[in-house]
Amino acid sequence: MFQSSIERRLRNVGGEIIGLRNELRVLEEQLAHFADEADDARLRSLVSETPLAGREHRDASRTVAALQRDRVVKVERLGKLEQKQDSLLDELNTRKNQ
Repeated sequence: MFQSSIERRLRNVGGEIIGLRNELRVLEEQLAHFADEADDARLRSLVSETPLAGREHRDASRTVAALQRDRVVKVERLGKLEQKQDSLLDELNTRKNQ
């Protein structure tokens, strides 16, 4: 593979990594917020023992679970992108040393 092609792919992967890290930062803030809300809803459900409070707790818990699943997917994607970046850097380094 030509050096310029490797460098272009490396820039693209680097841009994806930056974007994904930003998404993860926002997602983690949302997760913290909704986890607090779910805890509050759980306490309200325990205290009031009403169907509405129970439903609010279940809804909040589902939101937190969905955000956690999304976070896992993004963290896995970030790991793959970082591996790809490392591979491209190794390839670029090998080409430069030839």
